[in-house]
Amino acid sequence: MSKRAAALDTLPGVVAGALARLGRDLAVARKRRKQSLRAWAARLDVSVPTLMKMEAGDPAVSMGVYATALWMIQRHGALAALASPAEDLAALEADVQAAQARGERHG
Repeated sequence: MSKRAAALDTLPGVVAGALARLGRDLAVARKRRKQSLRAWAARLDVSVPTLMKMEAGDPAVSMGVYATALWMIQRHGALAALASPAEDLAALEADVQAAQARGERHG
């Protein structure tokens, strides 16, 4: 059996909450499509217990399983945009501050 990553035990609360919501939303998507746990598990190539863990937002479930579930409901594009540099506000602010500092040195 593989060792559980320590990072899973120190997940920030907001991250755990976001995963729980994602799992619930994926469960709703499955149910709205009138698909059984067994059918979705087969499509995801995972066991029913793993699917149930994903729908509970378990962070130990592979990101690939979550990503494939998003693809199954045609939401994989949202996944690709999550870490877009254009949305990284902290880095953008640092870029602005660096540009301002350069301007002050040359101004």
